[in-house]
Amino acid sequence: MFLKNKLILRLSISILAMVSVFACKSIEAPVMPEMEPLPETFLDIEDSASIGNISWEEFFNDPNLVYLIEEGLENNLDILTALERIEIARAQYRITKGQMYPTLNGMVRYRSGDIRPNLFSGTINGDRNVVNRTENNFIGFQSTWEIDIWGKIKNRKEADYEKFLATGMGRHLVVTNMVAEISRIYYQLLGLDIQLETINRNIEYQEMALELIKIQKMAGRATELAVQQFSAQLLSTKSLSYEKQQEIIETENRLNFIIGRFPQPIERASSLLEIKLPYGMEAGLPSDMLLRRPDIRQAEHELRASNFNVEAARKEFLPSLSLTPYVGLNDESLPAALEMPGGLTIGILGGLTAPIFAQNRIRAGYDQSIASNKIALYNYQKSILDGYQEVSSKLQRVGNLRNIYSLRDEETAVLLNAVSTANELFRGGYATYLEVITAQSRVLEAELDKTNTRIEMFLTVVDLYRALGGGWK
Repeated sequence: MFLKNKLILRLSISILAMVSVFACKSIEAPVMPEMEPLPETFLDIEDSASIGNISWEEFFNDPNLVYLIEEGLENNLDILTALERIEIARAQYRITKGQMYPTLNGMVRYRSGDIRPNLFSGTINGDRNVVNRTENNFIGFQSTWEIDIWGKIKNRKEADYEKFLATGMGRHLVVTNMVAEISRIYYQLLGLDIQLETINRNIEYQEMALELIKIQKMAGRATELAVQQFSAQLLSTKSLSYEKQQEIIETENRLNFIIGRFPQPIERASSLLEIKLPYGMEAGLPSDMLLRRPDIRQAEHELRASNFNVEAARKEFLPSLSLTPYVGLNDESLPAALEMPGGLTIGILGGLTAPIFAQNRIRAGYDQSIASNKIALYNYQKSILDGYQEVSSKLQRVGNLRNIYSLRDEETAVLLNAVSTANELFRGGYATYLEVITAQSRVLEAELDKTNTRIEMFLTVVDLYRALGGGWK
């Protein structure tokens, strides 16, 4: 019997060794696609510093906006949700980390049953029809521990840790987007205030012009058609005023929603024209962007997690070793088991297992992890490309918008003079009422366009700040 058991043990070890060697040779690490090198500069501009490194408290020089951002960081529901995702990832990491250590369970076990004759080794007590009755009682502790021979459990732990770090970067991404969105809406709100003031000012000009044309009609120098044209223009401008008022209400409500509070008036600066554009346009180096942008760093951690998952999947083909030590009281009857020291039992069970008929399932899981790893790599590349093109586009847009604003400022000044000239010529009979109406319409349109351009300048600067990874600490 001893020789037979020894032969079985040697055969088992040989099979496990063959499986291990075959698995190590056949499952090689996958070859991943190469990444394109990152350009050294943005638009061939070598900035030593980046506005992305400036804290948002310093970057935004409006105390009203700073207050709104602070309140949003405390109450924004997306940020609170992101915090809970971090807790979920933290708990998962603790679960995986715990798999590296043995477990300890208290056990109370009672076994009772019949032992039938062994058809392969002969009879029991010389009679095939004899049935032995056996009982077994155990009270004690049992531990289970899978020895991490190949580092499979460690790879899973590292993968979950990287996922935990990725959720932290995900929260920072929510913060940067929220800071940028609050700033964008705030500047849009200030721009709408200017546009409403512009419209109301033009309403006053058009009311004066309507009164003038009515006097002209009474003197026989104008017709009813002219009065109707001026009246229609005035009504159109008044309706535009109500539209802007509604836009202001909706914009305030949208800002309150992001901050996490019910609709209420927004305290803000008196005019967008009194606020300077925050800081200069230093973009720094693309390598700085890799360290600052939360979405790129999140994709990087997810890529690392997928790398560890691939390694863990590779090691599923290898044998695993588990130990089960136990200590307690054990005997055929419960009273006898409680007797000390006769019922005391101490032991350890060991198991070495290797997958043989589960190769297809393990191979499928391995192929799935490789595909997921490539997806993570592509997402990482995509986030870098997206960040680089965002910064490049915003840098060029800021410069162009400054030129556009300067030209529209000159255009507005010219058209304001044209309105005064048209009114004087009309009074003297050298211009028609249509020329006056046209001049008034064009100056209103030019003033609104000028304000829109200034709004776009602020929004683009905010987007550039966000694109460079600014807005989180």
